[in-house]
Amino acid sequence: MLFEIKSFQDRIAHLYPKVMDLSLGRIENLLKKLGNPQDRIERIIHVAGTNGKGSTLTYISSILTESGFSVDSYTSPHLVNFNERIKIGKNGYQEDIDDVSLEEIMLECEHVNDGDPITIFELITAAAFLKFSNTKSDFLILETGLGGRLDATNVIKNPLVSVITPIGIDHQQFLGDSVQEIASEKAGIIKDKCKTVLSFQDKNIIPIFEDVITSRNNSSKIWNKDYFVTDNGEDFAYSDEKYQMSLPLPNLYGRHQIINAGAAIAAISAIDDIHITRDSFAAGITNAEWPARLDLLEIGPLHRYVPDGTEIWLDGGHNSHAAIAIADAIKVLNDKKLILIIGMLNTKKCLEFLKPFREITDAVIAINIPDSINSHTPQKIVHDAKLLGIPAGTGIDLLGALEHTQEYPKDSVRVLICGSLYLAGYAMKIHRG
Repeated sequence: MLFEIKSFQDRIAHLYPKVMDLSLGRIENLLKKLGNPQDRIERIIHVAGTNGKGSTLTYISSILTESGFSVDSYTSPHLVNFNERIKIGKNGYQEDIDDVSLEEIMLECEHVNDGDPITIFELITAAAFLKFSNTKSDFLILETGLGGRLDATNVIKNPLVSVITPIGIDHQQFLGDSVQEIASEKAGIIKDKCKTVLSFQDKNIIPIFEDVITSRNNSSKIWNKDYFVTDNGEDFAYSDEKYQMSLPLPNLYGRHQIINAGAAIAAISAIDDIHITRDSFAAGITNAEWPARLDLLEIGPLHRYVPDGTEIWLDGGHNSHAAIAIADAIKVLNDKKLILIIGMLNTKKCLEFLKPFREITDAVIAINIPDSINSHTPQKIVHDAKLLGIPAGTGIDLLGALEHTQEYPKDSVRVLICGSLYLAGYAMKIHRG
């Protein structure tokens, strides 16, 4: 890569040294200097939530692309390459922003910012808006980074649709200690007279969103009220006032992906001036790709360290809600021993993450997240696993942890690398060579 993103981040870090400070003032100031490029992007679908944001965004993008539209998207964090965050729609596909374009927009934003306080995520978001304002694509699918109300992406004024994926407990230090407080923050992306899609939610927080939707004079599509998704085993059915259809199961693994696919369809259904064919919905759902979300890795470099016939799965989920979904998906595959290789940030609740796995896991191997000073110690993860009655030990690193599985016979083991998107990204980088 021509553009050295790490040195750029180090250079920017001193402009606002706090690790996290949710506010819109700094990015609004920079965007004003840039001529407010976000206001020149006409058709935006904004996605917030605790779990399923990336998958839902991917389904939306894939369906629209299969329908002949050009679709840009903005996501975070990246897995392997920084460029993954900014995807540009082409004729029938998307591609990561190229190195030259990335360098141009980042340096332009740094120059225009002129030393004012700014976080790296805010600057990246401003740069992405600058790029997207010039692509002339049909749609931009925009994922919040953290929260909603004060997230840097929430400077947009008139999204076509605001989508709220399932809410759970995460990032409490920034968003609040209860699911109600977190829901209120996520609801901050709902704008006046904007269409709103509310995916599956805890029944106790639905009124929070309904109150905001009503106060904003919005039309809405609410799970099991305005749109309906039914798991039929071999396929699933979607229905609302616009579409009624049977569709193949999503390409992404896990029954929870039906929820995410349903929210994506509802978001597209909410756009009045387009009509998508059933075939395009089916193709978009079955062709969608979102790495490190219950991702069964093809045979590659990581398999050198495990017994022959070992499956290696990868998932970046890191909270209890995600753990429940992962465990529910994995437990139907009960033909092999399940070994968890776990690294977690120390801002996450390790014990709560492990609980859904206690009945299906044969062993936990705990490691540090590479290049992170904010990991739970492996000893902490082992301690929590043993509290739940799960046999546990530590590994020197990811490859060392994989080598621990050599004590098992061939074809007998399923490995799940989990607990952190950063660990998932590290694993993916090795696996891709």
